[in-house]
Amino acid sequence: MPSLHNHKIFIALGSNLGDRLQHLLKAAHLIEQRLGLVIKSGGIYKSAALDFDGKPFLNTCILVHSIKNPFEALAVLRAIERKMGKMPRTSSDYENRIIDLDILLFDDQIIDQAELQVPHPRMHQRNFVMQPLVDIAYDVKHPVLYKSMAEISSQLQPLSEVVPEMISLSRKRYPIQNLNFIAIEGNIGSGKTSLTHKISEDFNAKMVLERFADNPFLPLFYEDKERYSFPLEMSFLADRYQQLSDDVAQHELFTEFTVADYYVIKSLIFSKITLEDEEYHLYQRLFHMMYKELVKPDLYVYLYQTEERLLENIKKRGRDYEQNIEASYLNQIQQGYSEFIRTQQDLKIKVIDVSELDFVNNQEDYLKVLEQICD
Repeated sequence: MPSLHNHKIFIALGSNLGDRLQHLLKAAHLIEQRLGLVIKSGGIYKSAALDFDGKPFLNTCILVHSIKNPFEALAVLRAIERKMGKMPRTSSDYENRIIDLDILLFDDQIIDQAELQVPHPRMHQRNFVMQPLVDIAYDVKHPVLYKSMAEISSQLQPLSEVVPEMISLSRKRYPIQNLNFIAIEGNIGSGKTSLTHKISEDFNAKMVLERFADNPFLPLFYEDKERYSFPLEMSFLADRYQQLSDDVAQHELFTEFTVADYYVIKSLIFSKITLEDEEYHLYQRLFHMMYKELVKPDLYVYLYQTEERLLENIKKRGRDYEQNIEASYLNQIQQGYSEFIRTQQDLKIKVIDVSELDFVNNQEDYLKVLEQICD
């Protein structure tokens, strides 16, 4: 399974041919489509060509979040350059270019390979790189020089010509942060936790994850469902109620909204499947007493996934106690959610079909999900 956590990639963009501003904007758009969301963007500065007789450049820097490793990211950037018409060098000398994309920093990694050097070996000598970089990475430390970007830039001649334009951030196209509380639901293995992670990191959200791993009844339930159904469902209900009461109701100073990989309504859906009728009726009474006290999400997102893909995902993540889950059980859960969604009138609900999407590994698929959430 790939890491759910993003890498922070600082990328320099430059152009000195044709409509330079449009080239920068187009490159940033392609980076968003293929590599990761644009989280920050620096100013766009004019500068003279360095070390060759060429036309003036426009330069800027962006911060991108991506799950790709450094060499995968480099391959994406080179493909974007080729798509935009950048030609291979005809000599070892510097040349005019439609677009130039360079990885400046990749987390705090140090890479010294023939095809990739990180940090960029000449960045600290170039004001057309450092000045826009300081705009978005003022306190970030150079992993080799052990100085902040601001300290390094202060030793260089400042650029005075600034273009009255900025590369637009992804959050403007996908304004999820306008919602206070998003609950992402789905069947077992639908990818709800992965999506919650990505949204939290990309949009500066407080992340609330279900604490199922700490539930001592869960592995016992999968071994003996009849015996452990009621204590399992009661323990889940109590824990979900407490977590949503504490974590969702209390706003954090440095995050903009809350995203959770579950909502308490799943307690009612699962318990209807696992409990006998008399137990379920008692459980239902307790649930509704607690439910009315909870904060309701501004948007309830349900990720629909086929049972075949659910079983594949469950097998891939390798939790021992889940390996005996059958398609019939997943079908019951699916039907429970369908019934809830069909009859629900109090929540704003969006059902997103992810059966043909891989929003963890495919950036374009991730953007499709974001579009539907924001629609």
